[in-house]
Amino acid sequence: MIKQLQIRNFKSWSNTGQLQLAPLTGLFGANSSGKTSILQMLLMLKQTVESPDRKRVLNTGDDRSLVDLGTFFDLIHGHSRDASLDLLLSWNLPEHLQIEDPEQQDRILYDVDSLTFEAVIKEESGRAAVDRFCYSFSDERFGMSRKQATNAKEQYELILAKRRAIRFPGRPWPLPSPVKCYGFPDEVTGYFQNVGFLSSLVLQFEKLFARMAYLGPLREYPKRSYVWAGESPEDVGRKGELAIPALLASRAKQSLISLGKGKRRQTLEERIAYWLREMGMIHSFSLKAIAANRKDYELRVRKTPASPEVLITDVGFGVSQILPVLVLCYYVPEGSIVVLEQPEIHLHPSVQAWLADVFIEVVNRRNVQIILESHSEHLLRRLQRRIAEKSIPTDRTGLYFCRMDNATSTIEKLNVDLVGRITNWPEGFFGDEMGELAAMTEAVMKRQAEAGS
Repeated sequence: MIKQLQIRNFKSWSNTGQLQLAPLTGLFGANSSGKTSILQMLLMLKQTVESPDRKRVLNTGDDRSLVDLGTFFDLIHGHSRDASLDLLLSWNLPEHLQIEDPEQQDRILYDVDSLTFEAVIKEESGRAAVDRFCYSFSDERFGMSRKQATNAKEQYELILAKRRAIRFPGRPWPLPSPVKCYGFPDEVTGYFQNVGFLSSLVLQFEKLFARMAYLGPLREYPKRSYVWAGESPEDVGRKGELAIPALLASRAKQSLISLGKGKRRQTLEERIAYWLREMGMIHSFSLKAIAANRKDYELRVRKTPASPEVLITDVGFGVSQILPVLVLCYYVPEGSIVVLEQPEIHLHPSVQAWLADVFIEVVNRRNVQIILESHSEHLLRRLQRRIAEKSIPTDRTGLYFCRMDNATSTIEKLNVDLVGRITNWPEGFFGDEMGELAAMTEAVMKRQAEAGS
């Protein structure tokens, strides 16, 4: 789980400050207030990790990527040539990382349960270049820093807080640039005898983003039929286009969802059907092959117990929009990180409120971290209610409000007390509700006066 994030000089952010992320983290605010940019940083790091190009410092994306941020110049705050992109990211490891002492056999040198990664990236000759990066835990630090070179070739040196790197005999060649923005080049273990464990730190960074799944705000329209040839997607796709293959893959694996001690495990389809009934959207659904030995499937739904089954294209649009959200939350493995943009889009206000209950269950029962960006007052109000009802403790939620101030984004953590009240409610959080009511009352009085004259 990601527990801390700080970003400097990224898009509209000069400095986010150190954000404390919780199992259920929500970013709220007006359009263009910077909340989506925080998610985009995480997505950029994920696609950088997944990029096959080891020399590309940051994969800023294209139209096929999770996010397309243009050039490094485009993403720097204020488009300043002199500014560096600074990042700090802390996370808990799903399992302790035990590092053996390379100089003493059978001795555990470090037992690590959380890591912090920091990086400073600058523009050089029109491209991104790593100035330094570092992994830290306890009071240990391991990384690389750029040296002041006398020629045009980049040269780096190791950052070691306490340990001394022991070189192999031979000429002390300078280290080349890092792998991407976070990795030690192969020459590190080739030049030094006792730092082979550094690759374990890099692997933990890559595993973190391998556990991250994303669903964007623009989801695919429902189809009259879906194709599945037996594949097992990692998630539901950025537009939810893989939600049906994910359902079918879960069925084929006979995967079951744990709902807590003493409760019967359910299939993914059973849990999705339960929530759709609770939300009042449909009574049931079925996913069947059109014919034997075919890879074409139809998703049929029944609105009420007495209703006939119809294709998903013949019911309200909301079912197809919420389905990828539900599937993703229960399809990803336990310990995953789910990033959601506007999960409430195209949904009725009452269904938006029910989403909060879904997220609480997923966070509590499946150990999945959810980081979402939303405009939904109804979702937030349900979260406040559940905090008051003790369905989720305040320390397992992190709610933030973003706003734009003089072309720079700012962020404020919402202080939620034990009964769900927000004690620092920002002005104009969800518009001017009292102002609207006053204006409507004034209009009614004016019309009544006109009618009586």
